[in-house]
Amino acid sequence: QEVKIFRALILGELERGQSQFQALCFVTRLHRNEIIPSESMAKLRQKNPRTVRQAEEVRGLEHLSMDVAVNFSKGAQLSSHIHNVCAEAKEAIYTREEDVKFWLEKGVDGSMFEVLPQGSDVPELQRCRLCPDRWKPCICSYSLSIEWYPCMLKYCKSRDAGGKVSSYKCGIRSCQKGYTFDYYVPQKQLCLWDEET
Repeated sequence: QEVKIFRALILGELERGQSQFQALCFVTRLHRNEIIPSESMAKLRQKNPRTVRQAEEVRGLEHLSMDVAVNFSKGAQLSSHIHNVCAEAKEAIYTREEDVKFWLEKGVDGSMFEVLPQGSDVPELQRCRLCPDRWKPCICSYSLSIEWYPCMLKYCKSRDAGGKVSSYKCGIRSCQKGYTFDYYVPQKQLCLWDEET
């Protein structure tokens, strides 16, 4: 279904009444050419697998407004991985309306999606970092960075005896990318990291 899943586990602040950890899942559409095919990954052997690698290319920060909740028990028809990856985040799986439209056109059941309140619909809805009341709903912001992932194949050129040039797959290009997700929470208590310092 062309699905990309991000899972975040955030350690709780027990002295502030939070549980041991909080899990979040962000589900978005995976575009073609965003990551290399798994078949190519399997064929390309990695030298020095224990090496700590630096990304060759830093891709820009992507800011995503996650305005729809995904029902965990129905999510398997969107991706079979949601059941495993998002098990701890049953009540906190988010996606975007534009991605939902794409999946609905592909025949996914719309009953798994629930549109969340937006700042435009609810004028008093603030960003959590500006909200003084810990028990009020607000728009939370969570940022993460993927330091290294295989984003493109590398091609090398070779010449045969006749001087004809041909290209062949000879490696993987790596990228780094950052994401910021904005999403609705029913109370600021679920977003205590998003505070002004």
